[in-house]
This record gives sequence, structure tokens and C-alpha cells, in this order.
Amino acid sequence: MGLVTISRDELSGPIADVQARSWCAQLEAGDILYFPETPVRLRREDLAFLLGQQQTDSSLHKNIAYKPNSDKLSGVDRTTADAATVARLQEIMRAYSKHVVQFLTKFLSPYQARWRLDYASFRPQEEEGRDLSLRKRNDLLHTDAFPTRPTYGARILRFFNNIHPTRTRDWVVGDPFATVVKQFAPEQIAPVPDNTVSRAAKGLGRAVGLGAAIPSIKRSPYDDFMMRFHNFLKENARFQAECAKHPWQFPAGSSWMVYTDTVPHAVLAGQYALEQTLLVEPDALVAPETSPLKVLEEMAGTALV
Repeated sequence: MGLVTISRDELSGPIADVQARSWCAQLEAGDILYFPETPVRLRREDLAFLLGQQQTDSSLHKNIAYKPNSDKLSGVDRTTADAATVARLQEIMRAYSKHVVQFLTKFLSPYQARWRLDYASFRPQEEEGRDLSLRKRNDLLHTDAFPTRPTYGARILRFFNNIHPTRTRDWVVGDPFATVVKQFAPEQIAPVPDNTVSRAAKGLGRAVGLGAAIPSIKRSPYDDFMMRFHNFLKENARFQAECAKHPWQFPAGSSWMVYTDTVPHAVLAGQYALEQTLLVEPDALVAPETSPLKVLEEMAGTALV
């Protein structure tokens, strides 16, 4: 797991299929693909507008979220933003989401756009020292899962832009999911006498010390486990103190992308960032055996979706 730097020159012409497939495989294995110069077009006037925004109540919302599928904006501090400001934010986020998807459709061509478009976000708050509840904190290492948007085995791919004019955005990343999850699980995950998915998921949860599964109408056993594992890592003080931590600093004007369901990560410092999330379908992956779903199904001995 490491940082793969991709220069503007590598993106200036047609991307060979073998190269695109290699980048997909590196992403899926847990590498971060890093662009020293962002490949996504951001208008100067839009950047200036975003840099003038500041949420006053950092405890109310972590981010301003744009939902491309419904063209809606949420998380705006309405005590400081009037209707014109909200409309401009929505316009900028709509354009940002569109341009990221256009770039990734070309850059990750082996996926053939077999993904579900999830939220885009604007992050105007200073990350260092934010007053957030434990499970919402960004500065604790965690793998991503969504409490209300189950993926059913699709992978969480996130594309980031540091739009601060001068400061770096400071991350630390840990060992890959497959390594971390096996630290808390025995060699044999609980047996599955009746071969039911729900029993396997509960056994898997008990094996890593997360307690019994809580049934959910929406969540698959996989999603239920991933959500509880996200919380478990943040709440495990010993893990946070002793786990591997590899620091990365992303300069102003750069972009990077990573499968955040595979790479434990935390944001220690930085202000003003944009991000777009896509849920890549399992059958689009070039190396599905490295996905968290396949790692957990091998451990559980049964399907989890």
C-alpha cells in the first residue's frame, strides 16, 4: 500500500487500456492515486467563492453535501447563508460532481462507469481540533461505511481536491482492511451450521468483538458488519494508539483518490476541500478478491450480500 503519483503529462493523451487497468488494480489493492495538479477543472471564480464560505456551527454538520441524483444540497448553516449563497453553492457543487465523473469515466475506463453516483461534499471547516462526537471524528483511523446508505458490496471510491490556496491537507493511513480485520478475528470465523447469511454475519461480528448484529431492513450482513467495524475502530483506544500510521500531506491544488473502505484513514489538519464519492459495483472490479466483501466472505465461509 502506497502513494502512486500521476503527472499531468500521463493524462495529456489517450490512456492505454493496460495502464487504466493497472491503475484500477492499484486502487483496489489499497494504493492512493495522487495527482500533484488536479485533473478536474475548477473555475477561479468558483474557488474564490468557496474560500469565502465558513460554517459557524461545526457541531451541526461535518460537511456541506450535494446529492447529484436528486440535485439537492444539505448541511448548509442557514444562520449565515442566504438563498443566493445556497443557490451558488449548489451550482458549483453540481458542476464539480459532473467534472469529476467525466474525468473518472475516462481515467478508470475498465469500470465502464458501472458505479452508483453518491454524494459530493464541500468541507470548509478546519479539521484540526474539531469538536465532534467520537463516531463523527475525522482524526481517528477508520474504514468508511454509511449508516443510511448501504452499498451491498459495492466499493466506496472517493476523489478529493485540496482547494486551500496554501496549506496541505494532512492524512494518516493505516494497514489495509484485510490486515486490520484479521487482528481482531480468529482463524476460523464462527461456523455456519445452517449456512444462512444472517448467522454468518452475527458470527463474524462476535469474532471481532463487535457484539451481536443488529438486524436492519436496509442493510445486508456485509453492510451491518462494515458499519459496526467503522465504529469499533474509532472507539478502540488501544488500536488508535498502537496501529500503524503512515503520514501523507496533500498540497494545495492537488487531488487524490482512494478506496476508503479498504484503507484506514484519518484527517489530522487542513481546511477547504471538495470530494466526490462513487460506489463501484462488485462485477466492475478488476481484482475483486481484494475487496472487503470477498475478504469477509472468505472469513465467514458464506455469502454476506
